[in-house]
Amino acid sequence: MDVQKIIHEQVTSNPVVLYMKGTPQMPRCGFSSTAVQILQACGAREVLAVDVLADENIRQGIKQYANWPTIPQLYIKGEFIGGSDIMREMYESGELRQMLAEMA
Repeated sequence: MDVQKIIHEQVTSNPVVLYMKGTPQMPRCGFSSTAVQILQACGAREVLAVDVLADENIRQGIKQYANWPTIPQLYIKGEFIGGSDIMREMYESGELRQMLAEMA
């Protein structure tokens, strides 16, 4: 299957998807660690975490999918939200918590 189709399937069939380096239990970069901590602080429950280091095709493909050059990348209800800096801003403003609460 085409990597873009795989990514599309992941982001549209899961309520929250985080493409990151490593896993939530063992992030392999500071930005991914920050993203996981923010989601946990917001009480996000059903998060599909995709380790881009485990699949080079996904690692490159996700950058093309959102036209966003960096990882982590957060998707909520199929919509690209942003990376860890945007997540931090949205967390601090309460916007991210609100978006996730609306899904509960």
